[in-house]
Amino acid sequence: MTVTALRPPDGRQGPGPMPGALLRMLDLALVRRAGGTLPGDHLAPGAGTGTELVQLRPYQVGDDVRQIDAAATARTGVPHVRLQVPERTLTTWLVIDVSPSMAFGTARRLKADVAEGVAIAVARLATRRGGRAGLLRAGAADHLLLPPRGGRHAQLAIERVVREGVAADADATPNALARALVRAGRVARRPGLVVVVSDFREDGWRAPLAALGARHSVVAVEVCDPREAALPSAGHLALVDPETGALVEVDSSPARVRERYAALEAERREAVAADLRAAGADHVVLDTGHDWLRALGRGFDKRRVTRRPAGFDSTHRAPAAGLDSSRAARADLLAKAGR
Repeated sequence: MTVTALRPPDGRQGPGPMPGALLRMLDLALVRRAGGTLPGDHLAPGAGTGTELVQLRPYQVGDDVRQIDAAATARTGVPHVRLQVPERTLTTWLVIDVSPSMAFGTARRLKADVAEGVAIAVARLATRRGGRAGLLRAGAADHLLLPPRGGRHAQLAIERVVREGVAADADATPNALARALVRAGRVARRPGLVVVVSDFREDGWRAPLAALGARHSVVAVEVCDPREAALPSAGHLALVDPETGALVEVDSSPARVRERYAALEAERREAVAADLRAAGADHVVLDTGHDWLRALGRGFDKRRVTRRPAGFDSTHRAPAAGLDSSRAARADLLAKAGR
């Protein structure tokens, strides 16, 4: 198989500025989400060596004598040992979708720009306080994996990778997101935080995401664009699905076609939200037309709550001018809408 190099998408704007105040807000939300604020505050399952007492029980043969509690032993006359909640450094895994559909965007920036910003922000925050961050790339033929590391080197490596771009049109890897999630489950052996950034426009990811959610804390960041929610009234359109290269021609003038398209897209997004809830993932929705950093902070600070970006209107109709036929909405929805 020929490995096609990624490329920065046409119209790339980058993630935009990341003010320090907003990053600090996101930092607080992230550490709350992860369960601690300092090294050692992230609690691992079971009992072991730590600072938080979980149980006092009578001494048993084989127990560590260093854990004998003098006060409890004196009170009861029976040797007692202390069992603590073990502490660990948090490891954060980023699963980043770079499939061709992520190059779409008609508002402030492309979906790939938002995904890039999320990856950079999370990597910077995850490597503070002794934490580590790793990355898996979905949608590219190279199946890149960056092992978890800490410090500035981890940040720079992740920033370099996410700035390489996205896969070319019609060069999508089938079930790429599902494969990346399965691989994440294999390499992420210790419970940690998994942040999945995608537009979730492929099938097959539900079961592997649920498997990840059974062991890890999972945040699913869905990146969307207003143009995907509604078809403009622009007459006859020739549109190409960037994932498959399939060409669809449709007359967008009839209101019934636009209404049918909007209904099908709304159903798809509701299905995605339901599947994410069923998988136990926290769902954060970011829009290319709004301040993604603020929305990410609000989403991280809310557990088990799906938040549509403020002002996002599923019936929004973007102007017809500037429509990019190579960045059209999904061809299957258009085909259905035209029936």
